[in-house]
Amino acid sequence: MNISKAIKERRTIRKFSQTPLTKEQLAKYIDAARLAPSAANLQPLRYVAVQSREMAEKMFELVKWAGYLAPAYNPKEGERPTAYIAVCSDKNNSSGWVAADLGAAVENIILEALFDGVGACWIASVNRPEATKLLALPDDINLECVVALGYPAETPKEVAITDGIKYYVDETGTLCVPKRGLNDVLLKTV
Repeated sequence: MNISKAIKERRTIRKFSQTPLTKEQLAKYIDAARLAPSAANLQPLRYVAVQSREMAEKMFELVKWAGYLAPAYNPKEGERPTAYIAVCSDKNNSSGWVAADLGAAVENIILEALFDGVGACWIASVNRPEATKLLALPDDINLECVVALGYPAETPKEVAITDGIKYYVDETGTLCVPKRGLNDVLLKTV
């Protein structure tokens, strides 16, 4: 798979097989994240790999899923992620650009996982106080988001926008994700 194909085929995964990920896989994804661009090269992001089934189950309870389709499309027992990466920032080493660093780092995690056949769901809707306690984060570390990971048990597809941007499940049970076309987003070439 080349990078263009990966970008075009990447979809958010919310239903997972229960094959566990290895510690080495999670380390590889975090290594890809650390290599992402960083504003002023401050590199404020830190990571927690959640691999154990017990911790993954506890983390599952602290995140919200598929806002447009919840709760019907939430992962059921046997469809839940097998791992997470918590993406955090160091309060003592950050600027007003943490969100930019976050986007680049998380996309690297998602793409690196995709090359392993692993699906991902970037989740910002997290019960931060409880997740911070669960992960025993120090006071100078902010939990920014989590990336749920696992081998896909669904195959969402991109569709053209015809009736709004909300994703939906079609008559075959496939998750459909409307995306704007290139002509809709390219304002001009100068």
